[in-house]
Amino acid sequence: MRGKFITIEGCDGCGKSTQIELLKKSLLDKKADFVFTREPGGTEISERIRDIIGDPSYADMDMYTELLLYEAARRQHAVMIQRQLDEGKLVFCDRFTHSTVAYQGYGRGLDLGVIEYCNGIAMGSLNIDLTLFVDLPPKEAFARKGGADKTDRLECEAMDFYNRVYNGYKEMAKRDEKIVTIDGRGSRREVLGRIIAALTQRGIL
Repeated sequence: MRGKFITIEGCDGCGKSTQIELLKKSLLDKKADFVFTREPGGTEISERIRDIIGDPSYADMDMYTELLLYEAARRQHAVMIQRQLDEGKLVFCDRFTHSTVAYQGYGRGLDLGVIEYCNGIAMGSLNIDLTLFVDLPPKEAFARKGGADKTDRLECEAMDFYNRVYNGYKEMAKRDEKIVTIDGRGSRREVLGRIIAALTQRGIL
């Protein structure tokens, strides 16, 4: 039986990383067969590309170069994810194609049709079963994490950029029934409870 592919999305600082660690523990307690991975990354080649994308010394990187680097990392990653799904595992990914639409599309202003085409090439036959969008506006998110990480090239962007990214996520959530919006406010346990409830309601757990 094919496994399920679940992606976790949201603006920087929304609490994704914390929730992923809590979710891992919860799934261990449930003795579920699962894998957690991330984008860009998840394979040796993809992690090398991640280092290039995030390097602040490449501040002059062309927007389409950035897009294609993400897609190259994704293609290599998708092969690994498909293999895990074929083994019947639950695969949770910290960011995936919705991040590219939000950041490079709504944030950078690149053509959404071009991004959709590139995402299609990178994904191949891979399909997302469910996306959890952790909803926390950028101003609150960066305040929670204590400001932007200046060692990360993308976090050096202005707040207007992140507001566009956030609005992009909100627009996608309105149109795509596979995206479940998770209120990112409240305690860590409260947010985790919302995530577990969403996964249960959608038949993942």
